[in-house]
Amino acid sequence: MLHSSVDHVNGVGDKMAETLQEMGIHSIEDLLFYFPFRHDSYEVKPITEIEHEEKATIEGIVVGEPSLSYYGKKKSRLTFTLQVEQFAIKAVMFNRAFAKKQLRDGDVVTVTGKWDQHRLQITVTQYKKGEAKSQEPIQPVYSLKEDLNLAKMRKVVKQALEDFGEHVPEILTKDMLLQYKLPNRLNALWQMHYPDSRELLKHAKRRFIYEEFLIFQLKMQLLRKLKREATEGNAQQYDKNRLTSFIQSFPFEFTSAQKTALNEILIDLKSPYRMNRLLQGDVGSGKTAVAAVALYASITANKQGALMVPTEILAEQHYESFIDMFGDAIRITLLTGSVKGKKREAILEKVRNHETDLLIGTHALIQDEVDFNDLGFVIVDEQHRFGVKQRRTLRDKGLNPDVLFMTATPIPRTLAITAFGDMDVSVIDEMPAGRKAVETHWAKGNMMERVLQFVKKEIEQGYQAYVICPLIEESDKLDIQNAVDVHNQLAAFYEPDIQVGLMHGRLHNDEKEEVMQAFVRNDFQILVSTTVVEVGVNVPNATVMVIYDAERFGLSQLHQLRGRVGRGHAQSYCILLADPKGDVGKERMRIMTETTDGFELSEQDLKLRGPGDFFGKKQSGVPEFKVGDMVHDYRALETARKDAQTLIASRQLQEDDELRPLKDIIANDIHLQGEVLD
Repeated sequence: MLHSSVDHVNGVGDKMAETLQEMGIHSIEDLLFYFPFRHDSYEVKPITEIEHEEKATIEGIVVGEPSLSYYGKKKSRLTFTLQVEQFAIKAVMFNRAFAKKQLRDGDVVTVTGKWDQHRLQITVTQYKKGEAKSQEPIQPVYSLKEDLNLAKMRKVVKQALEDFGEHVPEILTKDMLLQYKLPNRLNALWQMHYPDSRELLKHAKRRFIYEEFLIFQLKMQLLRKLKREATEGNAQQYDKNRLTSFIQSFPFEFTSAQKTALNEILIDLKSPYRMNRLLQGDVGSGKTAVAAVALYASITANKQGALMVPTEILAEQHYESFIDMFGDAIRITLLTGSVKGKKREAILEKVRNHETDLLIGTHALIQDEVDFNDLGFVIVDEQHRFGVKQRRTLRDKGLNPDVLFMTATPIPRTLAITAFGDMDVSVIDEMPAGRKAVETHWAKGNMMERVLQFVKKEIEQGYQAYVICPLIEESDKLDIQNAVDVHNQLAAFYEPDIQVGLMHGRLHNDEKEEVMQAFVRNDFQILVSTTVVEVGVNVPNATVMVIYDAERFGLSQLHQLRGRVGRGHAQSYCILLADPKGDVGKERMRIMTETTDGFELSEQDLKLRGPGDFFGKKQSGVPEFKVGDMVHDYRALETARKDAQTLIASRQLQEDDELRPLKDIIANDIHLQGEVLD
């Protein structure tokens, strides 16, 4: 019945049906669940409870004769006095001269408009003779196409609710409704469109936020289950003893967060299903150590491993640190785009013949001629820097290798699970003991001289500094000019003792690599850069990060930049140069100086910016919800995720008759193959 065409609703003719279809409303169900984007309130409030400049509805008695005056061309102003409770209220209406004849001394009138508390005056947008009870106190306002008016839409929605509401199935169990104090589905639907009070509207919204998130989480988890069970993994039988002694060879104790993440990865390696996991960890939290152990586990199961990173310099740094870590325990090879000719051929031969255990490189790893003998485990570092296609190519090179994606961009766990819904998520949210936090200071533009002297002092002690200029998206020229100007100013200020390097967006990748390598070698002590300095680049000697116009960056980006320093043993500093005009900019600077926890910052960033900006407009993984908001309704999202897990694991979704309508919605929506829901 609910899936019948929308023209089955009384009052919907062919033309209206066509307009509704353009709005995405095809069936009766679509119409019922086309929620208003706001509600206009015509609830009569006592005068003492109305806020200044609030849109309000009041009911009163007209006192005396309304006064009408004209001004400009055909413009009029009608003023009359209303007695409301013990107050005499002045009511003003523009361009409604005809109302003078309708309003008489002693009439009861209900008016709606903007309230001026100081003048005890209301600027009327709507008025109605008689008491307020004769109309609905709260009216829905829908997003409409031009050729459909609001009154007509309200009428057909109400008609649909009256005629077809009883066919709306309840999809939550009685226990759920009781546990979360939620209204049943039909009541909530009525309240979403025609609420009896703001309080009941709030509860209806709560119900649909939870319902929406629960359906989404169930779909995600079932799809993941389906994908996992459809893709056989390697069920890698690693050597526990060798792994234990390797972990004991580290000069430090793993944090409990590292141990948890590692255990989750090792369970995946052993499982018969293919791993598809995201490992999140703040800068310096020890993701590389966890990755090394996981790769070693796979190698002890006689498999090959691959580590793919975004840039050559990063690949070389990983190669050197893995050689230090493993010594000659495993055979490690480096393959980047700059390895050519016979040397390249020799490396490819080694990979083919399983004469190398671990191949480290850039996207050169996914080219056709790279042919692994038995690829068991792939780690992709800073996964958001690679296209989906590139990741798939690498994945398809081996016999269903297990895949681990790593990122240093902290995203609140629930949002990570939502945005990367087809992945399992592990989080390292704890810093190793003894690591010094980067001191962060906010400096205004007039403190520039002091900042430059501070940088000089650090360099005189043998350290290095980054100076970042913001990207002004619209103008490439401006960016470079900006960086070139800063470079010239600093070079002039510090000459001849301190060398200043420059990196900007117009440089080719090879040139960027060259500049970065020179900085690593300390050929120059200050690096001025427009582009965000490569994530993960390790220059332990750099102790100062100066960020120009810091208010132009989001919190997460500032935190990423701050993570470029503090990689050695010395105390490091991040200086935010900013003169923010608005409150959000000032709040951002305050939060940065007080917090070094990336996960806490990412949550603050979400509150300040919203999920669209947070994930980047191009991040298609972030779903749009009708009622729910992933940031604002964060707790409901987490609750729904846990409940979805329980419903699937306990087989309640599959077996409980009370949940059949919910099961049907999910099965229809994602065309799940029978076995997942049976």
